[in-house]
Amino acid sequence: MVRRVDVTGQGGIRLVAWEYGEPGKRAGRGGRGRADDPEGSRRPGALLLHGLMGRASHWAGAARWLSARHRAIALDQRGHGRSDKPSDGPYDRDAFVADAAAAIEQLDLAPAVLIGHSMGALTAWQLAARHPDLVRALVICDMRASALGARSQQEWEQWFASWPLPFATPADVRRWFGEEDPLLDRPRPSRGEFFAEVMAERSDGWRPVFSRRQMLMARESWVHDAHWDELALVRCPALVLRGLDGELGRAEAQEMVRVLPHGRYADIPDAGHLVHHDQPEAWREIVGGFLREAVPA
Repeated sequence: MVRRVDVTGQGGIRLVAWEYGEPGKRAGRGGRGRADDPEGSRRPGALLLHGLMGRASHWAGAARWLSARHRAIALDQRGHGRSDKPSDGPYDRDAFVADAAAAIEQLDLAPAVLIGHSMGALTAWQLAARHPDLVRALVICDMRASALGARSQQEWEQWFASWPLPFATPADVRRWFGEEDPLLDRPRPSRGEFFAEVMAERSDGWRPVFSRRQMLMARESWVHDAHWDELALVRCPALVLRGLDGELGRAEAQEMVRVLPHGRYADIPDAGHLVHHDQPEAWREIVGGFLREAVPA
């Protein structure tokens, strides 16, 4: 079961959150649980944050799995999914962190488990650093703490310009992003599925539900800076998880664990940047073990 809940983010924008769970396990609109759902009031909250270009539904499988022990909610962040996409933003770090904090507070999730992928992981650890009272545990999936630099941003601009838009069918989306994209070193079917889920049919074909210009604005707000200082301020238990073929290298991941006061490290073979899509069972096993220790029942 999934239920939509609207949240008011920074500047009054409308954010859309999605609550996952089995029938009889869903919490009420105004709090943790309904009168006929005493279990809901005792389950710790979990907020899942997708990466750049993603959407809450990318977490659907993980959120349903989490709902056995947690009140699991995935957020469409500003500029993504069903949430508002203000033309000129803001799409800076403060806005994304404030939105996530608002979701935790308005949905009565605190202190919440935060699970973030890529950009969502950066938002998660910045929130944990700035508002430690809102977070009880943190999962960082394949996100670097080092600055990526201006060249990285230029490469993304060129990559966006290379997309053969519009796509004629969803199958064409899957094929290009999963097999034909020059950035690929080998076929990645999960990558094709990821992008098929963020396309919508228009009058001329299939196009992304997000603005590539706005995605570059969001990315501009973090690629030029390193984020080690805020990582060191995270006081809750934190898991740094990477795919062996992902964007976060082993040495940097292990340094992130060293910097975190209560950090742990894990990696998953045969997984790339989209680690929870590539190897969902291994991802659940590792994250589940971490959460059982960090958030005991």
